[in-house]
Order: sequence, then structure tokens, then C-alpha cells
Amino acid sequence: MSVYELVHSYDTVNLHRAGAVARIELNRPEKMNAWDTQFGLDLRAAIERVGGDDEIRAVLLTGAGRGFSSGADLSAGFDPTPEGHPDVHTALVERYHPIITGLRELPKPVVAAVHGGAVGIGCSLALSADLVLASESAYFLLAFVNIGLVPDGGSSAFIPARIGFTRAIEMAFLGERLRAPRALEWGLINAVHPDDELTAAADALAARLAAGPTRSYAGTKQQLNAWVYSGVAEQLELEAEIQQQQAASSDFAEGALAFLQKRAPEFRGV
Repeated sequence: MSVYELVHSYDTVNLHRAGAVARIELNRPEKMNAWDTQFGLDLRAAIERVGGDDEIRAVLLTGAGRGFSSGADLSAGFDPTPEGHPDVHTALVERYHPIITGLRELPKPVVAAVHGGAVGIGCSLALSADLVLASESAYFLLAFVNIGLVPDGGSSAFIPARIGFTRAIEMAFLGERLRAPRALEWGLINAVHPDDELTAAADALAARLAAGPTRSYAGTKQQLNAWVYSGVAEQLELEAEIQQQQAASSDFAEGALAFLQKRAPEFRGV
């Protein structure tokens, strides 16, 4: 296991380093690493910092506590639009999209090590990495439909690119947990490890990549981005536009309230 040194502690993210590997640790364990405004600012700052450091040659994404990330923090809410609806479009475009595109365009390998849940935008974050490892008990969940929303954070691009339309629409429509072994079987992720071996496996892979031909990795990533994700910027904007429409719906209001009240929602399709 690599020995990491804490480089910088943001309010909700920790940045560690071991040699040429940077480890970005999501650090709101009391909220299952749910995303609020500060979290988005901190994560973006950490990504920009590792991107600007030429001595860092590989990046590892992890989550503190019991899970990788539970998605958006609905209890924190969103600023209102002039019409009084939650302004999810601004949150996505100004805070979340730079994180996702920052990782995809980073000219360095990015590894995500997922334990517990990778839910909603947390799932999108994990899948924005180049290589995804998971513990046996981990799961991936497009929970958006369960509160009357649609996939965002690039998941409507990343998931079909990895596993195809048929399985992507199953994940999006049914909103059920996809356990790590099945995610591996489907080709959504790269490897599954016993829970107590994930950290060591992720550290070893990140160290191997950091010792490799960085410029070769960067060139390969640029090629694959151009072929597989050439329209990701447009897709992110489409996601934000449709998500804003959904945020103004009665179904989202009901879904969010039901989530906070821990009950089943009663959707009416409006």
C-alpha cells in the first residue's frame, strides 16, 4: 500500500500525494460524499491543481467513509430561478461540468476506486475516470429517475459508450442498483476486488500508471476521447437543459420531497 502525504485539505475534499500519484479523496463522509456547492468548488479546485502539476503523472479518485458518493445533496437545495424553480442548470454548467470535462481532458490517467455506492452524479464522476475499480460490495446507481429527474454529469454519454443502449436505458429507466460483479460482467467497470483489497489494488494500478509513458497515455486518451466522446460537451449541455425542465416539474417536487421524507413517491407524469 502506498504511503500518501496530505498535500491540501479543502473543506470537503482531501488531496494526497505519493510520489507521482495524486489521490483526490471525496471527504463528506457524514453525507456519504454528497455534492453541495462547496463540494463542487473544492473538487474542481483539486482537479485543476493536479492538472497544473507536471510532477503528478496519475490521479486516483476515492471516497472517505462508507461510500464513494451518494450523488447530489438534496437537503442542501439549489438556488431558485426567476420562476422559483431549482436552478439545476447553473449548478451543472458552472460547477459540475468543469469537473467532468476536467477529468476527461486531463492528459494523465485517472483511476476511480469505488466502494459502497456511486449514485447519481457520483456514478457519473466514477465513470468519467479512465479506469474504474470497485469493491465486491460496491454498486452503481442512476437514481435520477427515482426522484423524477434524468441522468446528468455526462452519464448519458459515458454509460452507453461503455455498455450500449440496451443496458444504459435499463439503468436509467429502472433506477436499480447495479452491483459491482454485474457491472464488471456488463463491461461498465474494469475490475472487482474483495472489499479489503480494493485500496491496495487501486494504489498499485495508479503507481504503475505513474511510472509509465505519460505522453503515450495522454495521446491515447486524446484519441479515444475524439472517437468515443467527441460530442460530450454538447451532451452535457443537453443534459443540463433537460434536467432544468425536469426540475420545474411536479414529479421532481414530489420525488425530492418523498426522498427527504423517506417514502415512496407518487408520480403523476407532470
